[in-house]
Amino acid sequence: MNLTIKKMDINSAKTILSWRYEKPYDFYNNDITEEGINELLDGSYQAIIDKNNKIFGYLCIGESAQIPVGHKHGVYNDKYVDMGLGMDPYYVGKGYGYEFCTYIMNHIKENSPGIPIRLSVATFNDRAINLYEKLGFIKKDKFTTDFAEFITMIKDN
Repeated sequence: MNLTIKKMDINSAKTILSWRYEKPYDFYNNDITEEGINELLDGSYQAIIDKNNKIFGYLCIGESAQIPVGHKHGVYNDKYVDMGLGMDPYYVGKGYGYEFCTYIMNHIKENSPGIPIRLSVATFNDRAINLYEKLGFIKKDKFTTDFAEFITMIKDN
């Protein structure tokens, strides 16, 4: 897999917001709205493209990768690099996750050496949790929003 990180642009944002995941992952579906586009263009999101210049996924770092309600539960108090990601639903469940996540983690290691990585994931997403555990993440905190239950997972960088 040959991936490249590029600055998020409006066309990439619209493509990502139009992705449709199958149940139960439809929880991650979005709509193309001005608010959604503005969030993806706020500077914390980057597009990940493949060798054919097609959007394979995206990453976000920092507060954009956090679930806002988690702050009320104190799960984001420690110093970590928060990592968020999404992969084109066409590729989900086809064995690309490990290499995709490793690519993102290597990018974070280069830009934030020595700072542990944290991610937040819905507890129903067993497929992602299993992948993150294979990548060396360990479960840390659990919290609930009005829509779902989440856990944070951490990994030394």
